[in-house]
Amino acid sequence: MSPSLPSEDLLVRMHRELARALAKDPDKVKWVMVIDLARCIGCHACAVACVSENKLPPGVVYRPVMEEEIGVYPNVRRRFLPRPCMQCENPPCVAVCPVTATWKNKQGVTVIDYDRCIGCRYCLTACPYGARCSDFAGFYTNATAEADGLLLGRKAAAKGYEDAATPEYGKAWPPRGHGSPIGNARKCHFCQHRLAVGQLPSCVTSCIGRATVFGDANDPASYVRECMGSPRVFRLKEEQGTQPNVYYLA
Repeated sequence: MSPSLPSEDLLVRMHRELARALAKDPDKVKWVMVIDLARCIGCHACAVACVSENKLPPGVVYRPVMEEEIGVYPNVRRRFLPRPCMQCENPPCVAVCPVTATWKNKQGVTVIDYDRCIGCRYCLTACPYGARCSDFAGFYTNATAEADGLLLGRKAAAKGYEDAATPEYGKAWPPRGHGSPIGNARKCHFCQHRLAVGQLPSCVTSCIGRATVFGDANDPASYVRECMGSPRVFRLKEEQGTQPNVYYLA
C-alpha cells in the first residue's frame, strides 16, 4: 500500500518529526530522503533553492533535476528525476580520497572537509551518480558589463551577492575567494547547517508538490519511514552496492 498523505501539510509534520529527531542522541539518528516522482512536476524549485541557500557558483549544482521524454508521439510525456547526493552507506568517493577529506558522519551523511581537500577530483570520478562537482572559482557576473548605473554589473549589487560566504557546515567561511571552497570538491550534504538549527533542507521546503520527504529513518513513526516501506520504492543503481540513503517512489 502506498504511503497516505497526512491530513496536515506535510512540511508541518516533517518539522515536528525533525524536532523529535534532534532531541534524540545524535548517534541514533539516520537522515534519509525519499523523492516521490509521481508528485514531482519538474519546476526546478529545489535546484534553484539549493543554489541560493549554499551560494553555489557556475558549474556547481548539488541537486539537478534530470528530464526524460517517454512514450511514442503523440502519446508522450515528460518524466522528472531530482538527483541529490545519494549519501551512500558504502560511498565510493570516501575510499578514493587520498587525504581523508570526505567521510560519513554519524547521521549517515557524506561530508567534505574543505580545509583538507586538495582538489584532486578523484571523488568526482568515483561517484557513480555524478553527484559531486568541482569549484573552479567561476562567477556568474564574469561575463557581465561594467559601467556606471548598471544593476547587474561586475561591481554592482549582484557581484556583492556572489562574493557572499557560503553557510555550509555551519562554519564562518570567508567571502568567496582564498580560504573559501574554491578549488575543492563540493556536494549535497542535506543542508547540515540548516538541520543544526532545526530547519529542513532547502530543497524540501521549496518543493511545491511536496515530492521530497526528509526525516529520521530510525523513527518508526516518521513519514519518511512510512514511504520507505511503500511497494513503489526503489533506489538508483543498487547493483553498484552503494546502498543509497535517497529513495524514490515510482
